[in-house]
Amino acid sequence: MTTVNRVFNFSAGPAVLPLPVLEQIQSELVALPGVGMSVLEISHRSKTFEAILAKAEADIRSLANVPSNYKVLFLQGGASLQFSMVPMNLLGQGQTADYIDCGSWAEKALKEAKKVGTVNVAASTKGENYSRLPKQSELTLTPGAAYVHVTTNNTIEGTEYSTLPQVGDVPLVADASSDIFSGPVDVSKFGLIYAGAQKNIGPAGVTLVIAREDLVAKSAGNKALPTMLNYSVHAENTSLYNTPPAFGIYAMGLVIKWLLDLGGLPAIAEINKRKAAKLYAEIDRTGFFRGTANKDDRSLMNVTFRLGSEELESKFVKEATAAGLDGLKGHRSVGGMRASIYNAFPEAGIDALVSFMQEFERKNG
Repeated sequence: MTTVNRVFNFSAGPAVLPLPVLEQIQSELVALPGVGMSVLEISHRSKTFEAILAKAEADIRSLANVPSNYKVLFLQGGASLQFSMVPMNLLGQGQTADYIDCGSWAEKALKEAKKVGTVNVAASTKGENYSRLPKQSELTLTPGAAYVHVTTNNTIEGTEYSTLPQVGDVPLVADASSDIFSGPVDVSKFGLIYAGAQKNIGPAGVTLVIAREDLVAKSAGNKALPTMLNYSVHAENTSLYNTPPAFGIYAMGLVIKWLLDLGGLPAIAEINKRKAAKLYAEIDRTGFFRGTANKDDRSLMNVTFRLGSEELESKFVKEATAAGLDGLKGHRSVGGMRASIYNAFPEAGIDALVSFMQEFERKNG
């Protein structure tokens, strides 16, 4: 099967998907093998879809060594709905939730939690434009907090945790939307992990939640909680309380299988480190380009950088796009450049960008 006119897609999300996954979707789209219907048409109550759902969950458990006392849920509404669902389900009356304010999306999660209950800002680097992550010594944690919330990778600012915050016995809740399954993860260190799929593990429309059973159980019997926002309802119904995002789950399952076939999380971690190292080396080479994130906190997923002027940046984006390097303009709130190089982003695209950067500097430096 030939695929033509593929540019290098540096978009932050919806983002690049593995080419073999796209080609399998293409080959099966009209009719799933042996089914005679498209995955876009089959009933979510059919044996066929139940098998797709079960396989996706089993492969996720295998890929990330998910302990047996964790539920794997396929939900909707993106990470943004989880900003509300997490406190609605986990933040009890009279309790406090700690939030580490380390980026623009972390701040959004914090604002939503404040609508639900009492929140303590354990640390914030907003005053430094989120150019770095808070240090462990800067955290002011609440004894006996309901949970501590952290955003593991900050898509807009280009920072990423390489070592998790130490929070003691309090459940650690993570928004891992933009770095989930980009390397080995010890799920047992978290109470709950959530991620919108559209950056690293699938198309937009499905949200993955991995939650410890005791936390899921907290919302059981909560009559005041809307049914569709209740983790325990979704867990009891194996993500089939209502019609789930069937196509998204199918596609996510294919991406997870692709990761397993690559050699799993250790293998993709090595690829991601190599890709990012090439790009950061070019950014740091002469000073013509300037990285915006603190070097110790740099993300392997979202590489942010600037040039000497906004005019030069506009020229860079325009010429890069014309050269088949798409999506390099930084988030509108911060400007600059951003190269999102998630799991599925090909290494050839890094080489092409580095070559383009060298030529652009030669002409404009």
